[in-house]
Amino acid sequence: MCLFCDIIEGKIPSTKVYENDHVLAFADINPVAPVHVLVVPKKHFDDITDMAVKPEGDLYMTEVMKGINEVARIKGLDNGFRVINNCGEDGAQSVKHAHFHVIGGVKLTEKMV
Repeated sequence: MCLFCDIIEGKIPSTKVYENDHVLAFADINPVAPVHVLVVPKKHFDDITDMAVKPEGDLYMTEVMKGINEVARIKGLDNGFRVINNCGEDGAQSVKHAHFHVIGGVKLTEKMV
């Protein structure tokens, strides 16, 4: 099992922001902005490339996008937000479960790294 699978199964507590049958969104434990929420598919995919090659990946990616939209609505990110996905070792992916950071609640700069 991976860390995010354990969170999805309720073995590790989290602060839920949004949930449906396919995704879970919860507060990041090390936020970089006033709003920092992780949106994860409930089915384990190692990363977005894994989602792209598995038959059910399209369904889960669509649900992730809907989840991101719901998080933005719930958190009042009407003026905008950033979505970040780290993929693989060189992309600084620290948890090997596809996940998307929704960051906002403050005016962000254009600097990405």
